[in-house]
Amino acid sequence: SKMSRAADRLKHLIGHLDRPPAAIVSFTLYSLDNNLLAPEQRLFYEENGFLLIKNLVSHEDIEKFRQEFERICRREVQVPGLVVMRDVAIAKSEFIPDQRAVSKLQDFQEDPELFRFCTLPQILEYVQCFTGPNIMAMHTMLINKPPDTGKKTSRHPMHQDLHYFPFRPAHRIVCAWTAMEAVNRQNGCLVVLPGTHTGTLKEHDYPEWEGGVNKMYHGVRDYNPDHPRVHLEMEKGDTVFFHPLLIHGSGTNQTQGFRKAISCHYAAADCYYIDVKGTTQENIDQEVKEIAQKRYNLDGVSFQDTWAFRGRLVQGDRISM
Repeated sequence: SKMSRAADRLKHLIGHLDRPPAAIVSFTLYSLDNNLLAPEQRLFYEENGFLLIKNLVSHEDIEKFRQEFERICRREVQVPGLVVMRDVAIAKSEFIPDQRAVSKLQDFQEDPELFRFCTLPQILEYVQCFTGPNIMAMHTMLINKPPDTGKKTSRHPMHQDLHYFPFRPAHRIVCAWTAMEAVNRQNGCLVVLPGTHTGTLKEHDYPEWEGGVNKMYHGVRDYNPDHPRVHLEMEKGDTVFFHPLLIHGSGTNQTQGFRKAISCHYAAADCYYIDVKGTTQENIDQEVKEIAQKRYNLDGVSFQDTWAFRGRLVQGDRISM
């Protein structure tokens, strides 16, 4: 692909230059020059599509997010627009009125405490290296990966986040994903395929897994299973920033505890919406419209509309999003 050729050229140039690394980084595609990232960090993101920053969010903040999550699970707070998801394998018949039933919160933009995560200055400082100074928070999640019941429903198929987003350009979108406790291979840490962000958006659909797949958890149809993988083991407060084309997923949680993480997808406020008709994103477009129809009784809501009313400006000016 053009992108990976550019990356190879970059490496080739770097091999020939006797200049300081700062001069080299002027060739970067995926990050912006604002003197915040060290040249090595920018090069790492260019080549791999992710960047892990240790100890970025305080334990104190994480505890506050955890407490708010628990209040939501106990139904002590009502949050407009919040989507509460449960794992398909956890018995439908009995409602467990606490966090054991909840595998994910999505769209918490109306919860002031959880949304505070999206506005943390130390996170936005990194985000703007990818989006520029005008930043929209577009998609929010708190993931509470449940202990696997044996049916393997706690894993998340390999996917690219861009599949869910009807806006572009891809390299002005970034996810910040913060571990709310130690995440490791045992409890199902993120698994990434470094460098796949230089490719294109692939076709996604529900994987044909025994035991079932959770709603909306589409997976990449074809990727090279021999591609080297990196397991992102993280400590509480560590944050990984990654590109929306990076192929990633997570394995089963083989521990007794829940594995929590909080994340936000950001986009440059001057990104633009695209029509996904006739593209590989048409299936998710349909699904989102059906959900809007069922949940809010809304007819004729476009895929773009569902994003426009979730997006929140977190820094600078709202331009075209």
